[in-house]
Amino acid sequence: MGVIASGPATGLRRTVCSNGLTVLSEHIPGVRSVALGAWVRSASIHETAADMGVSHFLEHLVFKGTRTMGPQEIALSIEQLGGSLDAYTSRDHTAFQARVLDEDLDEAARVIGELIFHPMLRESDLKLERKVILEEIASVEDQPDDLVFELHNDAIFGASPYGNTILGTRATIKAMGIDTVRALHDRAYRPSLIVVAASGNIEHERLLEALEKAGWLAQASHGAVLPPLPPAPPIAPATTVVRDREGSQVHLVMGSRAITNNDTRRQAFGLVSMLLGDGMSSRLFQRVREDLGLAYTVHTFTEFYLGAGLHGVYLGSGPETCADAERVVREELGRLSVEGLSDADLALAKRQLKGQVTLSMEGVSSRMYRAAASELYGKPWQDLDGVLADIEAVTVAETRSVCEDFFNPDRQTTVRLGPLA
Repeated sequence: MGVIASGPATGLRRTVCSNGLTVLSEHIPGVRSVALGAWVRSASIHETAADMGVSHFLEHLVFKGTRTMGPQEIALSIEQLGGSLDAYTSRDHTAFQARVLDEDLDEAARVIGELIFHPMLRESDLKLERKVILEEIASVEDQPDDLVFELHNDAIFGASPYGNTILGTRATIKAMGIDTVRALHDRAYRPSLIVVAASGNIEHERLLEALEKAGWLAQASHGAVLPPLPPAPPIAPATTVVRDREGSQVHLVMGSRAITNNDTRRQAFGLVSMLLGDGMSSRLFQRVREDLGLAYTVHTFTEFYLGAGLHGVYLGSGPETCADAERVVREELGRLSVEGLSDADLALAKRQLKGQVTLSMEGVSSRMYRAAASELYGKPWQDLDGVLADIEAVTVAETRSVCEDFFNPDRQTTVRLGPLA
């Protein structure tokens, strides 16, 4: 079967195959489905300014046809079984995934394998799909609540690879040639640069058999090398960007650089961000919306990448109320950065986060993502009890340090997009 190393027989099973493919699985009793995914360790942070968007372009093109399937056959292959098939490109990885009944594992492995290893990548398909991606870019430009995040990411990271737009720009997509896309596929879509993860009613040996049957273990890596992680740019001083745009709302993002995905402060950071702006009980929702009626939507967000991180607050408010809403957000950030969390605050946040984590563990797809993340970000895998223990172990001092280091309002870069008052 080409297995050269295999992990323990319980919990998360891990095998490294002879061609470098890493395979993970977690058996979940009592379900009748399997979530299967494959993560390619190449995405937008590995692109240059000239080929920005090529990872996403390739993700699109593989669905235009493989050596055995046309686009309609690809679409039908999993959907006609009652399952789902999709893909996405992030800043760190490109992923392909399916959720199927346990009896349809072989078909899921076959289809994803075809997409990854045997796409046609025809010039005619590139010309057609270019129009689709340009429409996707236009869709973001037409939705200010999406565009404001792109503008903020650019303001934080600038010309570094972390500032790349995942979709690419109009200029790079119009200039993209099929040779560029094929070169990326030849370089990155190799077993040693791919992590396969599955969760659900699946035994590890059965997963390896399905992958072998679908030809995954026969693929060669051709000396593929993990692309170097680009260095995060120096942290720039906080700034404010204002973009005038017609509309009925001002869309505002206020945030700054944050920690990486495998930083030991991640649990503390998550607790602080959740208490500040995650859900209707959060400080920002209660103050900005419920008490003062200054916005319909206000929430925090975090993005933890391999080599950098980003966090912030988003709100949408009318031109006449946006300044007041922004002032209140700054007040809450200021209070948080000075006072930190109390014992009662932290206990409440811990209970909420532990509940969210426990509920998420009941889904096979979320368990698949979690399994893959342990490998992709080099973090030890933990069972549910271990994760809950880590959350419970966070101290007030740790959260206070996070508040001081990352939530000071004077360190936040602000982007306002909308009509000038």
